[in-house]
Amino acid sequence: MVIEMRDAYTSGHQRRVSQLACAIAREMNLSEEQIEAVRIAGLLHDIGKISVPTDILNKPDKLNNFELGIVRNHPQTAFEILKDVEFSQPIAEIVLQHHERIDGSGYPNGLKGNQILTEAKILAVSDVVEAMAFHRPYRPALGIAKALEEITTNSGNLYDPEAVKACIAVFSRGFNFKKER
Repeated sequence: MVIEMRDAYTSGHQRRVSQLACAIAREMNLSEEQIEAVRIAGLLHDIGKISVPTDILNKPDKLNNFELGIVRNHPQTAFEILKDVEFSQPIAEIVLQHHERIDGSGYPNGLKGNQILTEAKILAVSDVVEAMAFHRPYRPALGIAKALEEITTNSGNLYDPEAVKACIAVFSRGFNFKKER
């Protein structure tokens, strides 16, 4: 709620990411414990944006390199916030890794392939789909079709193929983001 109060344009983003991530995790037949980890990590994945100035969060233009660097620090900040909270799953690590890409081009640590937790790979796919499907300050919503095209095109390069396949499957069966209360 604190993040959403600071960043009105992404209100509901973390909840929607969590919804989709859980659906993907179920489709991949992950354990209930892993599904719960994905749910919690999805709800908390952008908590590190508390350290990003609101004028950057709500900027209606493309970010410059300095601003992008500040935003790209949010997974590390989130990790610092969550690392000492006792969870039954590695929530802080999942959140830390949600912008890693399987080819090593992600951030903050440039992890590759199996160095990235399965739950973080799912969160990465969910985050991209939700971000593209909904409005952002710097662009209108691109829609689900465009988001699914992005993850399909980059499956095996940026995104985990199993998570992409599961995401496509849940949408093909009619997945819709639940409305906020």
